Amino acid sequence: MKVSGGKAVVDVMVKEGVKKAFCVPGESYLGVMDALYQHPQIELISTRHEGGASFMAEGYAKASGEVGVCMATRGVGATNLAIGIHTAAQDSTPLVALIGQVERPFKEKEAFQEVDLAGFFSHLCKWTVEIDRVERIPELLHRAFHIARSGRPGPVLVALPHDMLEDEAVMAEYAPYISSRPRAHREDAERVVEEIQKAKRPVLIAGGGVIHAKAQPLLVQFAEKMSLPVVTAFRRFDAFPNTHACYAGWLGFGTPRGLLDEIKEADVVVALGTRFSQVGTQDYTLLSEQTKLIHIDICPDIFGKVYAPSLAIEADAKSFLELAVEAAGSQSIHTGKERTEELHRKYTEFSETKSDYTEEFTDMDGFMHDIVAQLPKNTIITNDAGNFFGWLSRYYRFEQENTYVGPTSGAMGYGLPAAIGAKLAHPDRPVVSFSGDGGFMMTMQEIETAVRYKVPVIAIVVNNNIYGTIRAHQEIHFPDRMIGTDLTNPDFAEMARLFGAHGERVERNAEFVPALQRAIASGLPALIEVVTNPEIISVSQDKTKVQGRLVSSK
Repeated sequence: MKVSGGKAVVDVMVKEGVKKAFCVPGESYLGVMDALYQHPQIELISTRHEGGASFMAEGYAKASGEVGVCMATRGVGATNLAIGIHTAAQDSTPLVALIGQVERPFKEKEAFQEVDLAGFFSHLCKWTVEIDRVERIPELLHRAFHIARSGRPGPVLVALPHDMLEDEAVMAEYAPYISSRPRAHREDAERVVEEIQKAKRPVLIAGGGVIHAKAQPLLVQFAEKMSLPVVTAFRRFDAFPNTHACYAGWLGFGTPRGLLDEIKEADVVVALGTRFSQVGTQDYTLLSEQTKLIHIDICPDIFGKVYAPSLAIEADAKSFLELAVEAAGSQSIHTGKERTEELHRKYTEFSETKSDYTEEFTDMDGFMHDIVAQLPKNTIITNDAGNFFGWLSRYYRFEQENTYVGPTSGAMGYGLPAAIGAKLAHPDRPVVSFSGDGGFMMTMQEIETAVRYKVPVIAIVVNNNIYGTIRAHQEIHFPDRMIGTDLTNPDFAEMARLFGAHGERVERNAEFVPALQRAIASGLPALIEVVTNPEIISVSQDKTKVQGRLVSSK
């Protein structure tokens, strides 16, 4: 039986197990949307901006472990989608973007909204392809899903010419690829265990590969057996339980100098499932030339990209840890136990919340104290980029796996749409997004999406009427020459209510907990605006130097 290109696309999506697809509707892929009408098992989430759609798909993929799917029209819609595709690339998130394209006879004539999509996105994606023959849809689209989820996961873009989607053909039958991840060899695991045993100051850095492989429990076993301090890579907080005695802290903005020195002075560093990002390595200064690096990753392309390893092991994190736990034997190694416990004690002291409260503004230290006390441990946290994140990364302890969904790309506008995606993946769990006022305004229209689809996320907006991160850089590099970073904002709580959500405005610490409890009880998508002191824009700032701002009730 002949089927249309649009139906063939959706048939592949069904076979690949797609449950959610995020889009802004577009005329150039109407054939796909029409075919989705016949497949109610795939829920189509129509968003208010393509950037929101791509962030939702990326957040959904992170939270669910499945391939995220987003769709947009050609040219203008596709370029709006780019921010989420870039996030998926830097975060190693499996994503398939389906983009409507100019009709084949009109190509290269500067047709309406024409962009060479495969070329434009080629450096942002693992693979890009334009399907110009309808009968090739099953073949190429199944390949797209395989590439997105295999190896180091990432985004794949598939361009679908409008007229091709209306063509009909008898389709060959294809099934989703069955593929295995590269497995470690026993001798490699034994060698790593031997190197750690000989080391005087070993450290393990756990990255997204641990999360992707669902290997956190095995990593806990291995760390315990080896008395090995574990540090989580940039924005990979939940790769290891933060309250565990082997946890030494995290890499990224605001990492304590003492922990960075400890890693720099390490004689052996085991990097497990991490690519050594610029932020995590403090501009590529993390390791010393004397450090012996053991790099274990599913993707051999990253070996030597930043640091040359003395031992490079191409392997899935879970398969490596299974062999490593076995190689470590039944006896725990206590040689470095005191050092590991001391590193964890320092992290615990650094991350202890402070019950600082003020009457004039909401003190962020006290705010985090209440957040930690109020949110259940299985809450999924998402966030935007911004200086407010310094308080979250320092004080929030991620104790369970799959509780953090954040952008290593540093994308603004990510928090709310990613929270919607995460909540759709886990409707039974609390999901809370954190944004600054600058980032939140970039995708705030997705509140309406949450209301329309009844997705009860809680969006916390930390409002100081400033692009805070850039202001902080200005104060360091160009003091007393502030330009372009002052903002004015609406009443965010009232705006949320106008959209049909629950809205709260918090101007002092005492108001926050009741507001949070009301937001949870409402059962609606909710927004809590937290008004903070614009003179305190960094978690490391000395608050005592800000005159007339603090009324502490410690």
